[in-house]
Amino acid sequence: MNSKVKVTERYPRINLLRFVSYHLNNAFPIAADSFFVRIHIQAKKNHIFEARGLSKVYKMGEVEVVALKDVDFDLFPGEMMVLLGASGSGKSTLLNILGGLDTPTSGSVMYEQTMLSEANESELTQYRRKHVGFVFQFYNLIPSLTARENVALVTEISDNPMTPEEALGLVGLSDRMDHFPAQLSGGEQQRVAIARAVAKKPHVLLCDEPTGALDVETGKIVLKALDRVNREVGTAIAIITHNAAIAAMGDRVVQMSSGRIVENTINTERMSLDKIVW
Repeated sequence: MNSKVKVTERYPRINLLRFVSYHLNNAFPIAADSFFVRIHIQAKKNHIFEARGLSKVYKMGEVEVVALKDVDFDLFPGEMMVLLGASGSGKSTLLNILGGLDTPTSGSVMYEQTMLSEANESELTQYRRKHVGFVFQFYNLIPSLTARENVALVTEISDNPMTPEEALGLVGLSDRMDHFPAQLSGGEQQRVAIARAVAKKPHVLLCDEPTGALDVETGKIVLKALDRVNREVGTAIAIITHNAAIAAMGDRVVQMSSGRIVENTINTERMSLDKIVW
């Protein structure tokens, strides 16, 4: 059984070998995913995201809907995080703010050395274009373009991207590059969407219910593609889901309810997706 440790301090424990390996540009191999130590991260340079006191209130006429309530949140380099919660728990609102698609009502969000919560619309556009990749439940591929051409839409406007061929190979679609979306299964289309998101080499990948429209076996193939991107490329990934079984694949699980983070748990080892059932 996948063992877990609940985090009680402000800054979570992380896998030291993975953390150091990231900062030494993979100068030595990761020896054991299960070796965890307590580290208090104090320098902002060690965060991908650092959110403090984050709140979001939507106004609908005279009615106020509180989506987030005083949320503190961190995401670290190279981390695979699962953000777990029921519909309406606030997880998608949090992801949209982290991704620069929405802004908080109050509180702060730091992306590396940039105060994202103070950015204007033009700065948020540049942030989304250069630094973050998105994967949604629905694939949003252009039907008249092949898989290769869908990925090329991103690589042609990015600085120092992967080639479309590299990105599609990373998700196991080297033999399907010249197929149109209608010629691909749902899982293959989602893997094209993942390739498109990682091709620009973002520091972070934000995934909102990436398996929500897929059956179990196809969903596992998609999650394996994300797992490979995290392990081989080092991209920090946050996966939003309501499926509790998926939590076992992450380094850390953040559970949300009623707009708050209610639990923050470390998985002392990541479970193989072949062993996860739902």
